[in-house]
Amino acid sequence: MPPPPPPPPPPPPPVCLPFFGKKQRKRLTPSQHTFTDDYSNRSSIERLEHPLSRTGSYSTTRTLTSNHRSVGAPSDKLTFATDSESYNVPDNYDAARDVTPGRPVLKRANTTTATKSKTGSKKWPFGYGWGSGQKDKDRERELDREQALLDPDHESTPPPVYQHTGSGPAHSRSSQSRASHSFSDASSDRQHPQVSFNPLPGGPRSRSTSMGGSIKYINPLPPSPSHLNRSGTYKSNGTSATKRSDGSGRNARPSLYPSESSSTLVGSALERKIRDEDPVVVRPDTSSRLDALRDHMRQHDIAYYVIPSEDAHGSEYIAPADKRLEWISGFTGSSSQGVVSMNSAYLIANSNYWIQAPKEVDSNWLVVKAGHGPESEVSSWIEWLVERGQDCKIGIDARLISYEQATALNNALKPKNAKLYYPPQNLVDLIWTNKPARSQAPIYIQPKEFTGLNASEKLADLRAWIKAQRPAVPSYSKSPPKPSQQQVATLISNLSCIAWLLNLRGDDIPFNPVFHSYLFVGLHSATLFIDPVKTKEVEAYLKSIDVNIREYNDIWTFLRRKEWGDGNVIISPQTPYAICLMLTSFRYTVLPSYVEERKAIKNETEIRGLRKAYLRDGAAYVRWLAWLEEKLQQGYDVSEYEAAWRLTEYRRKNKHYMGLAYENISATGPNAALPHYTPHKATALLIDRKTPYLNDSGGQYRDGTCDTTRTVHFGRPTQEQCEAYTRVLQGHIAIDSAVFPEGTSGAKLDVLARRALWQDGLNYMHGTGHGVGSFLNVHEGPQSFSSDIPLQVGHVLTNEPGFYKEGYWGIRIESALVVRKVHTKGSLNNNETWLGFERLTCVPIQTKMVREVMLSKEERQWLKDHNRRCLEMLEPLIRHDKRAMKYLRREAERGIGIAGAGPGGLTIDWD
Repeated sequence: MPPPPPPPPPPPPPVCLPFFGKKQRKRLTPSQHTFTDDYSNRSSIERLEHPLSRTGSYSTTRTLTSNHRSVGAPSDKLTFATDSESYNVPDNYDAARDVTPGRPVLKRANTTTATKSKTGSKKWPFGYGWGSGQKDKDRERELDREQALLDPDHESTPPPVYQHTGSGPAHSRSSQSRASHSFSDASSDRQHPQVSFNPLPGGPRSRSTSMGGSIKYINPLPPSPSHLNRSGTYKSNGTSATKRSDGSGRNARPSLYPSESSSTLVGSALERKIRDEDPVVVRPDTSSRLDALRDHMRQHDIAYYVIPSEDAHGSEYIAPADKRLEWISGFTGSSSQGVVSMNSAYLIANSNYWIQAPKEVDSNWLVVKAGHGPESEVSSWIEWLVERGQDCKIGIDARLISYEQATALNNALKPKNAKLYYPPQNLVDLIWTNKPARSQAPIYIQPKEFTGLNASEKLADLRAWIKAQRPAVPSYSKSPPKPSQQQVATLISNLSCIAWLLNLRGDDIPFNPVFHSYLFVGLHSATLFIDPVKTKEVEAYLKSIDVNIREYNDIWTFLRRKEWGDGNVIISPQTPYAICLMLTSFRYTVLPSYVEERKAIKNETEIRGLRKAYLRDGAAYVRWLAWLEEKLQQGYDVSEYEAAWRLTEYRRKNKHYMGLAYENISATGPNAALPHYTPHKATALLIDRKTPYLNDSGGQYRDGTCDTTRTVHFGRPTQEQCEAYTRVLQGHIAIDSAVFPEGTSGAKLDVLARRALWQDGLNYMHGTGHGVGSFLNVHEGPQSFSSDIPLQVGHVLTNEPGFYKEGYWGIRIESALVVRKVHTKGSLNNNETWLGFERLTCVPIQTKMVREVMLSKEERQWLKDHNRRCLEMLEPLIRHDKRAMKYLRREAERGIGIAGAGPGGLTIDWD
């Protein structure tokens, strides 16, 4: 018979490729323990009225820490759990639930630092990839097994975990392993809590485990109401001795603690995490509010009533008590107006909010797109109102419209037999019950070491400017000016101008260190109209610079009685029209704000402070980026809200930190297409690895205000994303590298940022950049890339082109620039002055999404130089953080772009 066939060949060995397979992921979610009442049915304004919010919020995006007003005073810090650090017990910590002395306590590994076991083997010297870290993992398993043998009473039962409620079905990374864990606090005998598993897709399954012996499970957080517990949604992979619940015997990564994102925080950072409140905001039904407003409109025979988003000082960012438009409509944005008629309600939305506004208002409101883009319906709210204002009265609070706007609107309405009407009281205030109280936080001094000039020097300069202004004499008059026509004073209503001029700061508006007041500056003295309770700590200081204090509302009596005597008062075009009505046109002169112009030109002390502030802020940003990337690579799911919270905690460690400069914009997927999106704990998405992640944030420091945006990708970007990102980067480089003659305005440079995008038919509807203050408002004028004001040496602006694919993703890159003189070949032969920019922001730009073939030689060199400069500048600040140094060095040394797919679509990423 024929010989038997040879045996079949052995199967080929398995191929080990980096980042292949479905690695099970875990959830990194914020703690759900809170000790406040139920805010779920309150509006965003009503919750801000709560005492906790008045004295200091623990919110991810709304924290302004200004309790430490003395120079160099330590602010709350983020600390990490080590054997050498002391634990600052929060006030609400339950001591009765602490561990009995001598008993062992369950400890978690440090998830916030990059330290690893020193006994592990060295990493493969050629980067990440094939079998990376396997020996380290094996050694960790051995150590876990040895610890289990030394402690026979210990059972490797995973503690209960909580699910982040903000994960939508399209963005949840662990829907295949959902589990709902019920949790009860440790009882007197300290038994391990019951852990019950709901049925999973594989069939019904349940398990309950208790734990005895000397090691007990201790919940690291104080108890919270049971309705706040969230179920866990995790995947796991093998790095621990914990056995899988399916009985397979394979090792699995331990489930996370209820406060996984808090487990490595101690002291004040842990307390902030415990008390972090960000309640769900329910969109209000505005029907009853609009009906009540219309009742008052009928009493005054008003056809339209205008509700601006600004306050009585023209502020873009306003206090809770001034959020009238938000209360009446539900819209949370700025630079927009509400117009209510007897039959309809309209929201005239700025182009930044075209996508956001329809999602926030209810069916009673119609959104009108205002701006100058191809999709805009009208250029401004004034134009929209003039088109409809025929034979009618249009009501508005005279304090909430500027002289410039009121004059233009009155002139446009006159031919249509329509006019503006100013009710004696704001109609929204008449119907707004439970309106938040105004802040009474004390004001404090900003020292000369940060300002570069004393307040007395600034006041003397302002008085010299007043004297230099020509008298208010009619052009046809040949007689000498009368005393009543001389310029003798100026009235300042802009809050940031008052704070800058007097070297004072306050806490009346979130994120903006300003205080509600008016300032009247005469030739010999000045009067500050402010709530006197705020000035107790600075009374001697104000007296030393000849500034008198009067009640905030005394401004109207002062103007009506003309208590300064003869002479004209200089006001700016942005002054509230109510002040003009009180003065009458014969007693004021309108001129551009001299204080605003001087404030915008930073002196060398302020520029040095900004450099230092951006350096510290950049270090915190890089440390956070390294943390976030590591967590996502380890398989954790991190929400937009948690990412923003962590970045704020890193910033808290910085010297001179005073809070955030604005609400964190932490956005992934479709949320990144909203230029002013703010994440909330209950609705935040999980950071998507298939779309870019955008973070626009900054800190307030005593020596500067920071504003930085970076867009990064944690997966493999698509060609469309790479091309859009590259075009945005090219526009960013074009502005940064611009050289222009003195007298050039920002508006003339704006096209440089859009040119590359326009080549592909792309654009963005917001401005290219704005001015930035020195420990003041993050948005500052008059300079910007939309303004016709010529740029001058010392102006600070942001450079932030972007692109937004509505409903999918968004991209923006932002850095701060200061205008400086530059030397050119031509300038050596003539006296013409040429200007350019010095970059203040020191955060690397990710090169993964850049298409190198689209860049010019100069653009490629700019990108490499920027990232290498970040390494040189930041290394002294973060060399103690090995994880951050590794991230920073990689970004500085890596090439541009990612390798294309190989045969069969095979891709290998070596990050």
